[in-house]
Amino acid sequence: MFTRFRSMPATAMAAVLGCALMATTAPAMAQDKPKKEKPKKGEEKKGSTIAASKGFGPSVKKMLDASNAKDAAALQAALTEGEGTASTNEDRYWLAFYQLQLGILNKDQALQGKGLDAMLASGITPPESLAPYNYFSGNFAYGAKDYAKAVQRLEAAKAAGSTESNIDLLLMDSYLKQGQVDQGIAIAKAAIEADRAAGRRPSDELYVRPIQALQAAKRNNEVLDLMTLRMRDYNQPQVWRQTLFIVLQQNPDKEIGLDILRLMRATGAMLQRPEYEEYAQLATEAALPGEVVKLIGEGRAKKVIPTPDAKLDATEKSQKERIGDEESTLTAYAKRPSTLSNPKVAGATGDAMVGYGRYADAVPLYDAAIAAGGDKELWTYRKGVAQALAGDNAAAKASFAQVTGSRKRLADLWVVKIDNPASAPAAAPSAG
Repeated sequence: MFTRFRSMPATAMAAVLGCALMATTAPAMAQDKPKKEKPKKGEEKKGSTIAASKGFGPSVKKMLDASNAKDAAALQAALTEGEGTASTNEDRYWLAFYQLQLGILNKDQALQGKGLDAMLASGITPPESLAPYNYFSGNFAYGAKDYAKAVQRLEAAKAAGSTESNIDLLLMDSYLKQGQVDQGIAIAKAAIEADRAAGRRPSDELYVRPIQALQAAKRNNEVLDLMTLRMRDYNQPQVWRQTLFIVLQQNPDKEIGLDILRLMRATGAMLQRPEYEEYAQLATEAALPGEVVKLIGEGRAKKVIPTPDAKLDATEKSQKERIGDEESTLTAYAKRPSTLSNPKVAGATGDAMVGYGRYADAVPLYDAAIAAGGDKELWTYRKGVAQALAGDNAAAKASFAQVTGSRKRLADLWVVKIDNPASAPAAAPSAG
């Protein structure tokens, strides 16, 4: 006996799940700073929306000049002077505004945040500035791990029409960090669909971070729901492997395990030796020598199975001996009334056909197994697989649509594979 691929502990499976599903870096903080804004010269004296008081006028003029000159020392001095002359809410708004400018000049994020918060708290921030000010305030709060404040500010930024590219990532993760999983997932799903509708591939973080949160909450079915959605945009072998490993862990049944590993093989997701060993063992137990020999040959060609490999070399040798004249006699055997009238024999013969790569020939055998009263769920699913492997995608999807039991998850994943035949090479998924 061997240690089953499915039974390996999570710590040993880090490479399978990918570090993305265990520990990823935080969404990138914005690289640019809030843009400098300034009133037109004399604006503070002309009754503009935010008009400085008469006594504060000289101070705000000094702040304006120092900011334009990018003279941090002079701006600090003008701010200190202004603190003594500010008497109105508008005056304090301008103090905060120039605190922000000083923070930008000195690359002092704490001071920038203080200025932003004071301006937003004033209640007189111009409407066109609400989106960027709330966004950057929320961004800074996220960086400081003040997630409640980040949510408040980022929600306000979205309401004000912010179009910052990472606002949904920051907002989603701020909810998740507070344990508000459903809110975070709702943000993620809305952002994913908006990106897809606009013809953009969503950030993988929009999938990975909610998946992490759902894993932590042991909401396993929802984990797989989201991983299945992820496959539409990250249809790559490593992502298939991550997903199918979790499906495999949740299904102790050997026959379903074999079906899972077949899908892993069909998606190019068999990337390490353990899955080849388990697949070979299950197919051997299912009396499918042709499938075993082809599988081991593929693994060796991909250099996933080393040469020599004592266990798999022995398995391959025994299965080659077992094949005998099976493949050459299959066609005649498949037409016998005794084969077609016995559901188990018809289905098993269909499986053997698939093992030898004769996918189209397997379809009528699965139909015969169903017609003879066999397990409709099992043989309809495997018929869909044979149709998909034969390239008859429409028929395969029609078969998979009839699967409603224990293989429904696999049927749905096959449909994803059919609908997304090639993975995009750019922007690799978040994985270690």
